[in-house]
Amino acid sequence: MKPYYPVVRIFGVLLAAFALTMAVPWAYSYFIQDGAQSAYDEAFLVTFLTGLGLWWAARHEKHDLKVRDGFLLVVMVWSLLPVFAGLPLILQLHVSFTDAYFEAMSGLTTTGATVLSGLDGLPPSINLWRGMLVWLGGMGLIVLAVAVLPLLGIGGRQMFKAETPGPMKDSSLTPRMAETAKGLWLVYGVVTVACILSLHWAGMSWFDAVMHSFTTMGLGGFSSHDASFGHWDSPLVEGVTVVFMLIAGMNFATLFLAVRGRSLRPYLFDPEARYFLGVTLASVFGIALYLHWQETYPAFLTALRHSLFNVVSIATTTGFASVDYNLWPIFAPLWMLFLCSFATSAGSTGGGIKMVRAIILYKQVYRELLRAMHPNAIWPVRVGGEPVPQNILTAVLAFGFAYMCFLVALTLILTFSGLDILTAFTAVVATVNNTGPGLNQVGPSTTYEILNDFQTWVCSFAMLLGRLEIFTLLVVLTPAFWRR
Repeated sequence: MKPYYPVVRIFGVLLAAFALTMAVPWAYSYFIQDGAQSAYDEAFLVTFLTGLGLWWAARHEKHDLKVRDGFLLVVMVWSLLPVFAGLPLILQLHVSFTDAYFEAMSGLTTTGATVLSGLDGLPPSINLWRGMLVWLGGMGLIVLAVAVLPLLGIGGRQMFKAETPGPMKDSSLTPRMAETAKGLWLVYGVVTVACILSLHWAGMSWFDAVMHSFTTMGLGGFSSHDASFGHWDSPLVEGVTVVFMLIAGMNFATLFLAVRGRSLRPYLFDPEARYFLGVTLASVFGIALYLHWQETYPAFLTALRHSLFNVVSIATTTGFASVDYNLWPIFAPLWMLFLCSFATSAGSTGGGIKMVRAIILYKQVYRELLRAMHPNAIWPVRVGGEPVPQNILTAVLAFGFAYMCFLVALTLILTFSGLDILTAFTAVVATVNNTGPGLNQVGPSTTYEILNDFQTWVCSFAMLLGRLEIFTLLVVLTPAFWRR
């Protein structure tokens, strides 16, 4: 156990720091007197004292992290933090541990799937806490830790590589990881404030603007209303949200460079941005035409409005809904779920395999077709004008295979447990891709409350697997990892 003390020490610091974030909903609960103050008191004490105890037990182990320690710490953070994040839900709402863990995991992994109903009647501070979980998870608590831990004498590069989404993890925006993390969070925070102001201007109350800005920038999709964005039925509110979902669906590193250089030129050289916007907006118009053709909405502009919001929401893995698209002709919602599997950019707060991997896989298939006709020709796979190294090609192919295997395996497990195939498959797609709502029994107008405990844990595992992009979790689960 002693070789892992440095990991335990750092996790204790992170857990104690996480406890401090509960001060925000606690203060709001105290201010509006919504009756949830005692739940935060107890949750804070349990979380903070546990973190303090872990730090104290391993306080003398101050070695820097090795690569495997970075992987272990990331998995510990994402798998154990939901235990403590769910405490206010258990103490205030009296939900089961399984449901509380699922809800907290859904928030921290920015999935947005919920087992709660009657959201309009929940204590507002509980909804604020749910929104904060999405916002904190959006850029990653580990990235925040990279900015803080160097101040404690703890290096963070291994954690940053293990946590950063996407296949190209070695590129740096600034020479030091701490500066990179601070820059990303600064941009993330500034855009969140802009989103809050914009949503309030569009017609939301200040509370709803804050809550939904957190879940928009985190692409998490939690709402304080059962009807989600159907509660407002406002084209202006939907339009503002679409803009910020599209921003959050693109690489924050590109946004960081654009802000630092005060120019949009970085987006012109981002190979993912044009594919992301092109595929998403083409799907918006295609589905609008399809809905109009199927007479789901007789007026094309109405079809375009609902297609724009809901397609962008699902493609960016946010999970908001303005209407029950479960009632649309089945092709439309299935295409939307297909988009959520790959549309968002690496380095965004979205889920799925990421657009850059989809581009690489497509170009690899095309290269094999060319090589079949010209066996001796050399056709390098290029992204953004640069050849993709063979090790990244191999990793992307392995990731694609593992991704498909888990989709099939988890779908089979859920169907074996009693779910119909459409519910099972779309629940897996929605949770592995950190999207939220699926179809049929887990559609946008329902919740995951219909699942039994076993099915809920399967979906919780799927969310963790998707958030850590499969290999980060699988590495820790291999026997070789534990052999020193």
